[in-house]
Amino acid sequence: MEGNERWVDGKLQHPDRDPRRREFVSEEQDPFGVILSCIDSRVPPELLFDTGLGDLFVMRTGGQVVGDVVTGSVEYGPMTSGTPLIVVLGHQRCGAVKAAHKALKDNKPLPGNLQSIAEALRPAYEVIAKEKHADPVDAMTRVHIKQTSADLRSNKDLGPLVKKGELAVVSAYYSLDSGRVEVLTGAPTA
Repeated sequence: MEGNERWVDGKLQHPDRDPRRREFVSEEQDPFGVILSCIDSRVPPELLFDTGLGDLFVMRTGGQVVGDVVTGSVEYGPMTSGTPLIVVLGHQRCGAVKAAHKALKDNKPLPGNLQSIAEALRPAYEVIAKEKHADPVDAMTRVHIKQTSADLRSNKDLGPLVKKGELAVVSAYYSLDSGRVEVLTGAPTA
């Protein structure tokens, strides 16, 4: 979050981005966090957290949806090297969520494999469809982020690490307007 403050304030340090760092991490890695975020070109985790080479495991999918391969990729750091943090990072004005919301609301499937993204977002849509929202796409994004982090927190392999306090799974929301990351749920207590 300190890196995000630097991003917001325009006081970037660009840590761990030089040839010495490249040489240091060339033999092995020990990232301090896993970020699952959207493919959106405006949301590059390494920049908005002002991190460098070897600092983060990053997975990016449309609408930060998960499936078995993505979940396995998220599990990799915590289960193989003790990475203590997972952040599920959604964002303002997400095109994938917007398209899924429209497709689900109008009951008109998206073309090709895009429909699989809409189906993965259906549980969040079903929650927000029960109430009126000023911005239903934003509400759906926030619900999806929380659902995904809750699913990871209770997953059969990650859940025990969370219970032991060895892993925090955080849901967070990125504002395209301000550059600020807001923690929604799962903030570590220590």
